[in-house]
Amino acid sequence: MWPFRQKVAAAPAAAEVLFLHHAPQRRVDPRYLSWSIDISVFAGGLWWEGAGRARRGVGTLPVSPLALDNKSLNRLTAALGPAYLRIGGSEADRIHYFAAPPGEKDALVLTQSQWDALQDFIARHDLGLIFTCKYGLFRRSEHGSWDGSELERLLQHARDRGQRIDVFELGNELNAYWAFHGLRAQPGARRLAQDYDRFAALVRQYFPGARISGPGSAFWPRLGEAFRPFTRITPRFLASLQQSLDIVDWHYYPFQSERSPLRTRSARLESMLDPRALDDFARYSAQLARLRDRFQPGAELWTGETGSAQCGGQPFLSDRWASSFWWADQLGQGAVQGQRVMVRQALIGGDYGMIDRLTFKPRPDYWVSWLWRRLMGEKVLRVQSSDPYLRAYLHDRPGGEGRTLLLINLHSQALPLRLRGFGGVEGCYMLSAKHPGARKLKINGVRPRLRKGSLSLDDFPLAPLPAQLPPLSITFCLL
Repeated sequence: MWPFRQKVAAAPAAAEVLFLHHAPQRRVDPRYLSWSIDISVFAGGLWWEGAGRARRGVGTLPVSPLALDNKSLNRLTAALGPAYLRIGGSEADRIHYFAAPPGEKDALVLTQSQWDALQDFIARHDLGLIFTCKYGLFRRSEHGSWDGSELERLLQHARDRGQRIDVFELGNELNAYWAFHGLRAQPGARRLAQDYDRFAALVRQYFPGARISGPGSAFWPRLGEAFRPFTRITPRFLASLQQSLDIVDWHYYPFQSERSPLRTRSARLESMLDPRALDDFARYSAQLARLRDRFQPGAELWTGETGSAQCGGQPFLSDRWASSFWWADQLGQGAVQGQRVMVRQALIGGDYGMIDRLTFKPRPDYWVSWLWRRLMGEKVLRVQSSDPYLRAYLHDRPGGEGRTLLLINLHSQALPLRLRGFGGVEGCYMLSAKHPGARKLKINGVRPRLRKGSLSLDDFPLAPLPAQLPPLSITFCLL
């Protein structure tokens, strides 16, 4: 696969980035960059490492439950906070809470001790918890009469112990049940809205201050929410709700891995560095914003799950430097498009995990996230790039002193650069690697390592902005 030669014309003589002083501004949540731990990894279900295919939306290999007291995991998590942690995924719809029902063989169970350990973990790191509640796998004729008795036991336990659940959602990718659980399991939009109303009323009895998020529909690259009216349920679902939503969210993967049974854009290196593929995010985000404005105008927009490639990520790409360009760009696009929170699948596990589940070592996307957290604040300003292969995003810095310009060079060669309207550049933090398939990267020529939880920006000498951006690089410029 390496070396890589990009199939594009030579880079232009110079690319220009313009600061649009009077363009609309947005603001993201303080926990904008958030992440998930899949319920399969957390509780010990079926997962992706080593699996060559998907079966009903999950991997084919069983894994042991994740040890949340692992020292490396806790050091790496602490360095990325504050954030929301989502516990969800495909097996969230078949898991049982605290005990398996009689006679169910090989049941996946979230034990009380696992739940309490999760609560200790989020308290340790001041995380907000997003919990995907079980919708259940049942026949289509039974939709509209959701039974929350099993969930109620968990809610009672959590409330009695003063535990934290910040955001609730019902079911995982409900518009994709037909693909994961069979055609007869697919809910219709109106019946689903009835179930969601029951769900919201129950949750608010126990946690009146928590927020309700939905519907978490899956959008496919090139297709969006796919086929109407069978799987394009979001418009009618939002219109049919009686209970209001606090968050309208969606799931989006720009590519599909080789494990995915449905591939509308396969995860290949050429695609992952193609700006046309990256631009789909803005198009679908705008579609969802219009639906929110029409049916749930008081709700926030969140990207509730996203990763480089569906079905665990693409081996040898999603866990390498090649994935960091998509991730940096979608963080920038999401903020510009009004997404208040971006939930990365996943913090740990699979080829798309920012932390390797087996070694607990951080991957390149982890370090992009680490720099974003320290350099990109809540206030979003507008900039314009003259070159589609040069992606540019501007935020104030955390704390409000100064601004940070993020520059993503997708060209496979050096790119001459002109900045207009920005003033002076204090210096830069530049991420680079030997080639797109590299497992490791450098920040200003220094390899980042978290030693006993201690690492700061001072460990990397601030570099001047070069006249030409290096090929396939990501640069945070301090203004």
